Amino acid sequence: MTSDDLATRVRAAGRACATAVSGHQHASPTQTFSDLARVCEELGIDEWDTYGEGGAVTRLEDDLVERFGVEAAAYFPSGVMAQQAALRIHCDRDGSRRVAMPDLSHLLVHEDDGPRILQDLEIVHLTTGFEAPTAAHLEPVPGRLGAVLAELPLRDAGCLLPTWDELVELSAACRARGVALHLDGARIWEGQPWFDRPLDEIAALADSLYVSFYKGLGGLTGAALLGPEDFVTEARLWRRRLGGTTYRATAEVVSALAGLRDRLPLIPETVSWARELAAALPAGLAAQPAVPQTNQFLLYADGDADAVNERVLAAVEEHGIGLPVWTATRQPGRIQCEVVVGPAALGLDPAAMAELVASACGGTGTASA
Repeated sequence: MTSDDLATRVRAAGRACATAVSGHQHASPTQTFSDLARVCEELGIDEWDTYGEGGAVTRLEDDLVERFGVEAAAYFPSGVMAQQAALRIHCDRDGSRRVAMPDLSHLLVHEDDGPRILQDLEIVHLTTGFEAPTAAHLEPVPGRLGAVLAELPLRDAGCLLPTWDELVELSAACRARGVALHLDGARIWEGQPWFDRPLDEIAALADSLYVSFYKGLGGLTGAALLGPEDFVTEARLWRRRLGGTTYRATAEVVSALAGLRDRLPLIPETVSWARELAAALPAGLAAQPAVPQTNQFLLYADGDADAVNERVLAAVEEHGIGLPVWTATRQPGRIQCEVVVGPAALGLDPAAMAELVASACGGTGTASA
């Protein structure tokens, strides 16, 4: 069996489990659409949106405006589109195509060079490696900038976040320099407990903010851009230019509204659970960050990814609990996985699950589910 086939089997087995240490469980399409119909009734949504206007879309945008204390919000079908639009607006206004962002930013690692190819952006690294951006990182960046992007949290660094004071200082440094600060808040819902500040205080530090609905909130897909009225008006124009004004978005938007209502209140619990899991891990398994700052973190161990995934698959099938898939790192003999704690973990004991994960990695512990 190839490494990819084995990883696919582990993921498929995990999705079939009712509980999981890592990952979000998804209902079947039939059940999902049945649930969406019920949510429409509960929320009183009885009109379709048309090309991103009216119906559930207006309901969602109004919710975001109130929740984040911003002037306006615009729904987008994807975060990739939304963030390109945001950076394009800021750069056009400033007259500079240079954007400073972490070298581990999603835009650079996972989007096939789209910002440069499609928007002619010139990228400057604000940070490199496992570092959360601060004012100290911005200070040595020379020359004119069209925008600064901070990913909160920085997913590929184990969902790393700056402290609240560091974020405040970065915002002040951007304003002193006259450069727009855009927050990539795909996981801002998961990052908010770390800051221990309401969402409107976080949003007030930025010139624009992007949020996602299909990760921690469990929506079907979709995103939004938030900010001043004139910025959002221009964002709607770019949404149309980029092909994002679809005829109907009601199903996706209703799923976002359901996530805000039902899943958002559970996120602080998943963050606490992730920290308990990390604290209970035995020596030989290292979390990044050592104390998770959100409900998501990286985990490192010694071993062979295929051998460990064989044991993981056996453990998933035996215990009926979803476990993360391991991959090789660049360091020989070292492997990693990404732990994403969702509501499916909340009924499990974190200490017992730490033992189960360690056992699958070849540890001596014997876990009981």
